Amino acid sequence: MAEVVVLEDAKAIGARLAAEIAARHDSSEGPYLLGCPGGRSLRTTYRALARVPRLTRLVVVMMDEYIGAPPTAHYSCARFAREEIAAPLGVPSERIWLPDPGDPEAYDRAAEEAGGIDLFLLASGASDGHVAFLPPGSRRDGRTSVLEIAETTRRDNLVTFPGFASLAAVPDRGVSVGLGTISSARALRLVLHGPDKRDAARRLLALDCFDPDWPASIVHEHDDAQIMIAQDAMP
Repeated sequence: MAEVVVLEDAKAIGARLAAEIAARHDSSEGPYLLGCPGGRSLRTTYRALARVPRLTRLVVVMMDEYIGAPPTAHYSCARFAREEIAAPLGVPSERIWLPDPGDPEAYDRAAEEAGGIDLFLLASGASDGHVAFLPPGSRRDGRTSVLEIAETTRRDNLVTFPGFASLAAVPDRGVSVGLGTISSARALRLVLHGPDKRDAARRLLALDCFDPDWPASIVHEHDDAQIMIAQDAMP
């Protein structure tokens, strides 16, 4: 069962996570692979990381991407990675990884060949517990693949990306890491903050093992996992 850590707010979560990532990076050798979601939940962590020097071996491993997303689109994970993670941290473009919908299996192989993902940052969908684009019912051992994005996840994306004018504008296909990809990382840290995540927090805290109906509960099956919750998301 994942350890639960309650902190004052999103900024406190970001500061704590950034310090941990820096310490893990400095105590490791070779490339340091950090699994990263786009969206709102980890923004305070990325901003805090930008104030940390010496992350010279950091590799940004993005979780997913919409099929056909222009690289400059407001919802593009490639754009998010470049502008909101890599640029502030000084990470060069060759150390930004995104899954290729033409060869999704290669993503897991590349991570394994580089020594494995060191830490995966996660967020839980507010309405359905999705992580990356993985909907309820996703396989525990699933790997990176192309999939249909559930309508519940697409509705959550309307909030995450307010540039979408309607549900019809949200793409319905994406390429995403699997729960097996995520759980193979050395450590997992799942972040919840904001009143809109109270139901997600309630669902996660009521579980003590993986429930396929709530994919974010994969954290309960990992030996080094924490659920980090801000006070405003506590149920």
